[in-house]
Amino acid sequence: MAAKYVSINNQLFLEEDAKIGVSDLSMHRGYGIFDYLKVIDNRPIFIEDHFNRFYNSAKEMFLDVVMDRVQLRKAIEALVEKNGIATSGIKLLLTGGYSEDGYRMGKPNLVILQYPLNMQDENKLDTGMNLVTYDHQRQLPYIKTIDYLMAVRLHPFMKEKNADDVLYHNTGVITECPRANFFVVYDKEIITPKNNILKGITRSKVLKFKISGYTITEEDFSIDDLSGIKEAFITSTTQYAYPVTAIDGRMIGDGKAGPVTRQVRELLFKLTYAEK
Repeated sequence: MAAKYVSINNQLFLEEDAKIGVSDLSMHRGYGIFDYLKVIDNRPIFIEDHFNRFYNSAKEMFLDVVMDRVQLRKAIEALVEKNGIATSGIKLLLTGGYSEDGYRMGKPNLVILQYPLNMQDENKLDTGMNLVTYDHQRQLPYIKTIDYLMAVRLHPFMKEKNADDVLYHNTGVITECPRANFFVVYDKEIITPKNNILKGITRSKVLKFKISGYTITEEDFSIDDLSGIKEAFITSTTQYAYPVTAIDGRMIGDGKAGPVTRQVRELLFKLTYAEK
């Protein structure tokens, strides 16, 4: 069942009637922020963490959120109830607002979208993904903006390289994927880049895990350091921990999900379904 209703500025509209005017700064300059969270059995998962990031992103972009946390949560719950979709993804989109000159900010528009999720498909662990590295540093990487220009532009490049996604580096220093954080596993260490990244909600949960025999740390590393890794995986709201089995055409380990990746993934499942 597809979501029928969309929330715009705390009003519900049928999807075909939901509209934002052409003078919105998100259209003219790509100015806006968003966040994405899951709802499972009508329960928003890690919602306060997502709200922390959403309101911080709004503050950093000088955008006012007219609703407080309680009002925003009620708006999400109203949309979920109206659509009748108990398990879904929720996108919070805050635009630059209607601009008089296509350059200066106006009053932001707050759009809430709902996407059905198939948990059976989501919980499958396939053979892993192939990444290709690319030298690019996102603007304002610590803010979850709607600027995905480079990621979208690189789709033909990914197809040419037979890759599932790109792995950004900044002049050789690994950072992140466009929609996910990146982890590597050495003999006794699990490491994720520290600087010039968006610090994801799922990433923050992994950093608190206890994995027997391993330390989990934030530390920058280079493309050259990838030659010594035993495993690699990405983390995101939709992917939990998902194995990376090849980078730039070079297979990692035996080309399958490794034991650390599987353990992290299982811990994330448990944490997600324990969330109240």
